[in-house]
Amino acid sequence: MKSLFIFLIAFTLQFTTNAQNASGTTITVTIPNVTSSEGTVQVGLYDEQTFMKAAPIQGEIKKIENGKVTVTFEDVAPGTYAISCYHDKNNNNQMDFEPTGMPKESYGISNNPMSYGPPNWSEAKFEVSGDPITMEIRM
Repeated sequence: MKSLFIFLIAFTLQFTTNAQNASGTTITVTIPNVTSSEGTVQVGLYDEQTFMKAAPIQGEIKKIENGKVTVTFEDVAPGTYAISCYHDKNNNNQMDFEPTGMPKESYGISNNPMSYGPPNWSEAKFEVSGDPITMEIRM
């Protein structure tokens, strides 16, 4: 009985300790202009070291509803980040390209820069502080 009581206290403390350790904020991203309901949209949150080089710090794969997708990244620590997304029409978990190197699937990045060529960190980066962020990314 005594060990059950200690277990329950430790179990309860785990949740209260985790709640107090949460130091980040939320980033809510809406992609309003997905061209079809085929496939999914993959959205990733990156720092400078991972942007266009590695897996995202946080990532979501979302179904498209009425041409729109919304993703919320939780507990994001203060810092500099970028978000990229693409419409994975054929659900093969990779962005497809033409033989010329042009993307076959639509994509977007934070700040919605209008540039030719691959996404660029300096155009996509934004600052995260303690305040929640809401943004729209257009493909």
